[in-house]
Amino acid sequence: MSALLPALIVFGCLAAVMGFFAWLARVIRRHGGAGGGVGAALAAYEEAFRATSHASHHEIQAQAERKAPADSPDGWRRRRGKG
Repeated sequence: MSALLPALIVFGCLAAVMGFFAWLARVIRRHGGAGGGVGAALAAYEEAFRATSHASHHEIQAQAERKAPADSPDGWRRRRGKG
């Protein structure tokens, strides 16, 4: 029994810590306190460790913000490469 006591203490502490984190997550979700902070932390992570996905994200945003080409005054769009 004395050989199992240290393992039981470790597992008991681990269970207590995991229970605390589960409770904390429930409280944060209920009150909505992690919205902006988590978003900023994930953005920093994306920029630091996954630079290609971060760059593509900005490129996709830029493409979405671009406007469609406007018609010419006579109602026809000019095509590139043709007269």
